[in-house]
Amino acid sequence: MGKFIVEPHFRLQEWVAEEKGYFRAEGLDYEFRELIRSTDGQHHNKANQGAFQSIEQGREANVSCACHWTVNVAASNGHAKLFADVYSIAPSGIFVPADSPVRTPADLAGVPISVGFQSGSHYSTIQALEQYIPADRINLTFEDGMLFHRMELLIEGKSAAAALFSGPYYLAEQLGFRKVIDTTFMIAAMIKGTPDREDIRRYFRALRSAQRDIDLRPELYTHYYRNEFPERFHALMDPRRWGPGERIVFEPYSKEVFEQSFDWIAKHEIFAEGRMGSGDYDRSTISFAAE
Repeated sequence: MGKFIVEPHFRLQEWVAEEKGYFRAEGLDYEFRELIRSTDGQHHNKANQGAFQSIEQGREANVSCACHWTVNVAASNGHAKLFADVYSIAPSGIFVPADSPVRTPADLAGVPISVGFQSGSHYSTIQALEQYIPADRINLTFEDGMLFHRMELLIEGKSAAAALFSGPYYLAEQLGFRKVIDTTFMIAAMIKGTPDREDIRRYFRALRSAQRDIDLRPELYTHYYRNEFPERFHALMDPRRWGPGERIVFEPYSKEVFEQSFDWIAKHEIFAEGRMGSGDYDRSTISFAAE
């Protein structure tokens, strides 16, 4: 069996585990792959192609993650297995320029909001705004691509509103953009193929140790956001001012949560008819909790 492939995903934990040697201490034979700076963010910037499409096309990492809604549907279609023993929470929100006339969530009615197609910002924006705005007045735009491109357009004044999370969320906040509403959301882990189960345990034990370190002294590790951003943004960034970002929660992603999420996605018709998959928790997930 080849090396276990680790790919960071807009968060600090993998970088901390690498720095502290936690993967090695657990005996994980791994390869660490960075895909954001090395591709200048283009790996994540395809218009009308979001998290679901990247899973459908195939990811290289043995364990990766995406918003729980997308992983739910991807696993229901057999593209991966949702790892049900853990999930995470990403800070997220809808931002507008400081001089925007938008002051409240209701003011966003009809305003183009840049989100990632079938990605966390797509679902979470609907989920947050449907408390305030009729569905036909929530105006989502997908043409701006994924996270860094839509952040860039917001910074350049070319976007009226954008949904951002984790590092880009903190940069927008630092630069004085105004958060209109919080849209914090769950992220699910998924397993590709049939990696060794003990390797998966080693990987998550290392991340648990990293999470403890981040909880204790976040200011020691926020500099790793620079590794998560294309270099063209580095001069703008002061990650010393930023928060710890995504937090891994070592609790089950339960059948009840899976089914409620699946039903919500179906109700909102985010996927075309016939594209949702089975919605069968037992067939779509994997858990080591009982072992």
